[in-house]
Amino acid sequence: MTQRTSKTSTGNTGPGGSSSSRRVYLVDGARTPFLKARGRPGPFSPVDLAVQCGRPLLLRQPIPVDAYDQVILGCVNVVPSEMNPARIAALRLGMGEAMPAFTVQINCGSGMQSIDTAYKYIRDGDSDLILAGGTDALSHAPMVLQTEAVEWLAGLNAASSPQDYARQLGQFSPKDFKPEISLAKGLTDPIVGLSMGQTAEVLAQQFNITRQEADEYAVSSHQRLARAQEEGWLDDEVEPAISPEGELFRQDDGVRADTSAEALAKLKAAFEPPFGQVTPGNSSQVTDGASWLVLASEDAVKKYGLKPKAVLVDSQWSALDPKIMGLGPVLSSTALLKRHKAGLNDIDLWEINEAFAAQVLACTRAWDDPEFCKVALGLDKPMGKLDPERLNVDGGAVAMGHPVGTSGNRIVLHLMNALHRKGLKRGIATECIGGGQSGAMLIEAV
Repeated sequence: MTQRTSKTSTGNTGPGGSSSSRRVYLVDGARTPFLKARGRPGPFSPVDLAVQCGRPLLLRQPIPVDAYDQVILGCVNVVPSEMNPARIAALRLGMGEAMPAFTVQINCGSGMQSIDTAYKYIRDGDSDLILAGGTDALSHAPMVLQTEAVEWLAGLNAASSPQDYARQLGQFSPKDFKPEISLAKGLTDPIVGLSMGQTAEVLAQQFNITRQEADEYAVSSHQRLARAQEEGWLDDEVEPAISPEGELFRQDDGVRADTSAEALAKLKAAFEPPFGQVTPGNSSQVTDGASWLVLASEDAVKKYGLKPKAVLVDSQWSALDPKIMGLGPVLSSTALLKRHKAGLNDIDLWEINEAFAAQVLACTRAWDDPEFCKVALGLDKPMGKLDPERLNVDGGAVAMGHPVGTSGNRIVLHLMNALHRKGLKRGIATECIGGGQSGAMLIEAV
């Protein structure tokens, strides 16, 4: 059980933090459709995506675009032509040359980190209005040369005579120039040497999650997202995106409404063949997408006559062994529940980012595991069973994809909208983070 121990960072001391802190409102938000990567660069760069959904979001606010205090944007796969994408996006959105903007990166938590940073600026009185978001275009992840190829090119560049140049040319080896996919390297933990999929396999084994359970969960994610699209529940959340070539993208394009557990059962294990539980069908999809949220103080709400949808009550960041990074949501969310004296099902809706179906199932099973709750969470008894009807009610990343720097923002945005739509009060959005961390946020509808 030593591998289940964790180190949890301390969040706020209670609702709204200290007695001198200010309420922080989630006013509005928008995201692009999440577009599945299809083996080549997609039509949008990370900043393109941020601008596509940021522009209509800003236009519908009764706020001058230069009245925001700052822009904060999460992004993991920053492309070379867009260093500090937050600043580039702010300028392209017409927010003015005087607009401070910076980019944050904490792997899968980057989009949530942008919200949390904005939250604390406003809570502590340093800002009143912040645009916080996340963006990533994983289809644009660069191909990188192997070290041997770089060394050969360096030798060629350093040649000081025709003889040296010819000698270096003679050492050319085609195999050294086979490119490496940077995304694959980025999704492998350098400390424990496991890919993210392999960490999900560890959890599947520890919590006895079967292939059938993982596949059935994946089918549910697709069915729930398909229903949300059909019912129009995402219409006010997803802004259509138009490519430079004029192609219109209206909705998440990775959803497979007609999939079934029988069809998914035919797929081969991706990370631990032949008997692993994790396949392409029950994992999050490699995707491009962006998301934004407008955060405001009470003063800003009154000044501009805003109609916020939620209050951001509290946040928590936690860390644990990278081998079991997928259990991170259990740690960060439990810390929030303890602080607010709540049980699992006292929370009306949950958004647990679906990195892998097995990982989400492991989180729900961990809360109901007496030994885990005692050793890792310091509880006298299990938290219990999380009602599946409260969890990811409109599907998740298995069906729509996981643009790494975006998802933490997207789940808070959707949680806010789902609470509002259903007339419910409290929700928690949480995610695991590659490298063995996690974030969680407690919000309340207004």
